[in-house]
Amino acid sequence: MDQLPPALPHGLLEEVFPDVFFVTGMMKTVLMDVPWQFNRNMVVVRDGDALTLINSIRLDETGLTRLEGLGRVANVVKIGSMHGRDDAFYRQRYGAKLWALAGMTHEHGLVADRELRPDGEMPFAGCGVFVFQTTKRPECILSIDRAGGILVSSDSLQNWLESDEFFSDESRQLMTEMGFFQPANLGPLWMRINEPQPDDFARLCKLSFRHALCGHGAPLRETAKEAYTARIQEMFGH
Repeated sequence: MDQLPPALPHGLLEEVFPDVFFVTGMMKTVLMDVPWQFNRNMVVVRDGDALTLINSIRLDETGLTRLEGLGRVANVVKIGSMHGRDDAFYRQRYGAKLWALAGMTHEHGLVADRELRPDGEMPFAGCGVFVFQTTKRPECILSIDRAGGILVSSDSLQNWLESDEFFSDESRQLMTEMGFFQPANLGPLWMRINEPQPDDFARLCKLSFRHALCGHGAPLRETAKEAYTARIQEMFGH
């Protein structure tokens, strides 16, 4: 696995809802020909002894020991086209099945084992898939039928309230200027690249959910539906 990207600094895995875990770590990438360094989140869902990793983050050995203590790493799910840096690590180390939308491209020569479809097989019980139909790149949101309804997004829904120690000073300044740091936000760069149309968000507002665990930002508890509905109305007028 030496050819795969190394583990970057990250925090602790925390159980944010029963059998739903959340960890924040660092991301380094190049976007628009500019180096970026910011934070990102991984969600782990436990179903029996099987673990499903969404928006995977390669953990260090201490973190992996904690992860293995939760159960068996069975699935990795790619829901956003701009994520996937560490999917191959979990595929190789644990033999986890990779789930993804049709048309997604994968790093390190990966090929998806299972296709995510709203009417298809799911990686764990109580899982649903909302697929954006107008974006230029494939993107979806997972729903978890627990705790009143939890959405798990990648870049489409964000809840970045502030920067932290995982940010570089340059990215902190750039992302402040671009409007990233707002509660219940739609990802500014994702919106620019994907140009989603209002119909997608009208369908999204019809979903039943109370919480959101986004690929970037803090967990949004209890008021997620109201907050994102208000943001969507502000941006699209409905």
